Amino acid sequence: MPRVVGVDIPNDKQTVISLTYIHGIGLVQSKKVLAACGIEEATRAKDLTEDELSRLGAYLERHYVLEGALRRQVTQHIARLRDINCYRGTRHRRGLPVRGQRTRTNARTRKGRKKTVAGRKSVKEMR
Repeated sequence: MPRVVGVDIPNDKQTVISLTYIHGIGLVQSKKVLAACGIEEATRAKDLTEDELSRLGAYLERHYVLEGALRRQVTQHIARLRDINCYRGTRHRRGLPVRGQRTRTNARTRKGRKKTVAGRKSVKEMR
């Protein structure tokens, strides 16, 4: 497996897809990087030469924040939101959706499994 910016990218996939295995590089960015480095998108990752790999690595290091540094940056941004007690920060703290989605139904990914609460007895059942 070729190694780019400290990440093993898959051998048998096209280079444009293999680069998306790096945290911080999506498909669009991958295409831009390959065009800037002058590498064919359709070539397999195993067919890249050492020169091409070094060009890719140097370009990515120079122009993008990737992997651990990017994860750390995102964590710091969320911590800052929590510290200043803004709305988004309190949503992060409570584990609720941050971007305005409804929570009466359909927030299971953020809220976790349903916690059933015993309901109150209705007036009809009390009689």
